Amino acid sequence: MKAMILNQIYDLRETKNPLELVEVPIPKPKENEVLIKVSRCGVCHTELDEIEGRTSPSRFPVVLGHEVVGYVEKLGIKSSKFKIGDRVGVAWIFSACGKCDFCLSQKENLCPNFKATGRDANGGYAEFMTVLEDFAYEIPEIFSDSEAAPLMCAGAIGYRSLRLTNLQSGQNLGLTGFGGSAHLVLKMVKYKFPKSKVFVFARSEKEQEFALELGAFWAGDTTDESPEKLDAIIDTTPVWKPVVEALNNLKPGGRLVINAIRKEEIDKDYLLKLDYPKHLWLEKEIKSVANVERKDVIEFLKLAAKIPIKPEFQEYKLEHANIALLELKEQKIRGAKVLRIM
Repeated sequence: MKAMILNQIYDLRETKNPLELVEVPIPKPKENEVLIKVSRCGVCHTELDEIEGRTSPSRFPVVLGHEVVGYVEKLGIKSSKFKIGDRVGVAWIFSACGKCDFCLSQKENLCPNFKATGRDANGGYAEFMTVLEDFAYEIPEIFSDSEAAPLMCAGAIGYRSLRLTNLQSGQNLGLTGFGGSAHLVLKMVKYKFPKSKVFVFARSEKEQEFALELGAFWAGDTTDESPEKLDAIIDTTPVWKPVVEALNNLKPGGRLVINAIRKEEIDKDYLLKLDYPKHLWLEKEIKSVANVERKDVIEFLKLAAKIPIKPEFQEYKLEHANIALLELKEQKIRGAKVLRIM
């Protein structure tokens, strides 16, 4: 089968083609696993973190990709959840131990043995992949393969982030950064909290215009002061400047939810601009998002089908994965990016 593999850590400022197109054996499903013929795989910013070593893969070579949609090709021994031909999705959570205190208290996203798709196990930048059947999900019929792929991570992690804001009807929400995840959160908020206003902060004027097209109440630059103070803000950026600026726009008692696996070092010195009475006092909170649970994916897919949420996306051939990744690095974004495998 064809696969785009990562052989080592790269600096994307120096290397424009970190992934190599190769022919590798089709994997065989083990007990309780399914073999998936991959149709589409979304391109996520976390892949940049993997390539550049901020959340390094546990082994090399590795096949990236954790927004996977495909069709069950073969069943492993004792696999009974799906049948041949079923359309399924795979998300960032590849597996968890199921035995630790976190797993037993419905916090499997914090499991010390958490394994991530495309980082700790081969993912969807390939024609086939295997996964435990309990970590695969039925895709609602309303979505095309390309529409479904971004829902597996950008949508599910956006859903978890929104839940962690504790937003109530009529309260103001801010979104700093407006890529694959944030534009889906905006669609969720418009449905779940129609009386709430959404304020979008983005460096790109095109992203600001896109946010207004989708129904944002206001859109401005990362450093702009919002016309109203906000009850909660979700940060989906890879850098630190938006974190500091977001805290300035929070109401007393407001919560900033940081939806990022890792932050880059490029502007870390911006944290020195933190001023306690201005940015943190009056019981403002900062909460990070760590991975997703299976229930996040399941609940979000049901919600997305009900609304329905149809993500904006751009398609690329599998062999053009490097182009999609570099565009993401350069913030050439409108919605989500999706690899077309078949």
